[in-house]
Amino acid sequence: MTDEQERVQPSGVWATAVGVARVRALETERKNALFRDPLAQAFATAGGLWPPSPPPPDDEAARRRRLAVAFSIVIRTKFLDDLLQQASESGLRQIVLLGAGMDSRAFRINWPEGTRLFEVDTAAPLDFKATVLRRERALPRCERITVAVDLREDWPTALAAAGHDPAAPTVWIAEGLLIYLPQDAVELLLARISAQSATGSRMGLTLGTRGVIERFAADAAPGSAPSMWVSEMPDNPVGWLAGHGWKADTHTLRERAAAYGRPINTPPQHEEQPGQLITAIRRQSTSTRTPTQDAST
Repeated sequence: MTDEQERVQPSGVWATAVGVARVRALETERKNALFRDPLAQAFATAGGLWPPSPPPPDDEAARRRRLAVAFSIVIRTKFLDDLLQQASESGLRQIVLLGAGMDSRAFRINWPEGTRLFEVDTAAPLDFKATVLRRERALPRCERITVAVDLREDWPTALAAAGHDPAAPTVWIAEGLLIYLPQDAVELLLARISAQSATGSRMGLTLGTRGVIERFAADAAPGSAPSMWVSEMPDNPVGWLAGHGWKADTHTLRERAAAYGRPINTPPQHEEQPGQLITAIRRQSTSTRTPTQDAST
């Protein structure tokens, strides 16, 4: 079978994961890259997004928004890489990537012995990813377990069947995910995460900043990532997560970009960055929510 025959055309929300891979591939080519993702270019190529084509002509505001989205992907990738490294150094060996997409952390990070990494996503992106990984003969650096399930369905049961141990602390990563879910689905997802999290578990989230949908998605091209955004961060994300039993810290893209040597040069009042970065530690292992409720009902 030829590569062309094997190619699956990405569609819907999961197609945005291939766009993220393209951004990571471009960052990997930089001399001062904040991370190296050797598989990103292969994912982007398989999805028809590499080599990058010139962007369509548009106005200056649209160009800035497009660059801001790409910039946010680079900063959040570095941010979550650091979170995972710190959690590993603290002894956590169980990781769950929710909406894993084209994430290649199982392959590009030097994990401690005994690390188990679960990739949860629907079958289509996982199958697409598996084809590319076979072609690249990529070998994971930890025990990698894929869980094909829709996050609107009973994914905790599927995750448990795949071997996840809720009695052991878990690192949960929801990168570029919550912005695509309506608010009730976000609440249910967090309740389910909390119910599966032992004390000491950690979490890394990216949230859409307030007003981002109006600024970015209103005139976005159909099928583009911003055109599918539906959810923004709550007014008080720290209090919101505390209500679920997590002690959280928030970080802005501007703050993290400066710390990584990529300062944003526009004044804060002109900032159009589309995300907020969250780290959290589980303070209690019980939940008063109803995590078993099916999101599809």
